Amino acid sequence: MPPEGTDLQSLAATVRYVGSCEHKTYPSFAGPPKPRADASKCDPKLADADELTGWLREAMAAGAIGAPWEGDYPRYVWHRQGDVVYEGRLVNQAQGHYKGYPLTVDELPEGLS
Repeated sequence: MPPEGTDLQSLAATVRYVGSCEHKTYPSFAGPPKPRADASKCDPKLADADELTGWLREAMAAGAIGAPWEGDYPRYVWHRQGDVVYEGRLVNQAQGHYKGYPLTVDELPEGLS
């Protein structure tokens, strides 16, 4: 649940997908790859930061968000694209920047099966 008085439509317009080198095995807008062994790897076809920001904004405006709230933003945002659910994770609470990664079926939040 968003804090009382939060307008998710307005808030969604302020967020941006910035990605993370930890989930990349290729150079991207997030910078040179620095894959973490325990991090899921991003599909190289997901290379359009504007498209991914659009997914993030749509999901937030629709209320597909999860606590806790950090500053003005929810820590988690979820978007389904085809058969894949992506989790957006807040990485900069001052600017509303998120990274994202695919979830396995076992990791899906309740209600997103």
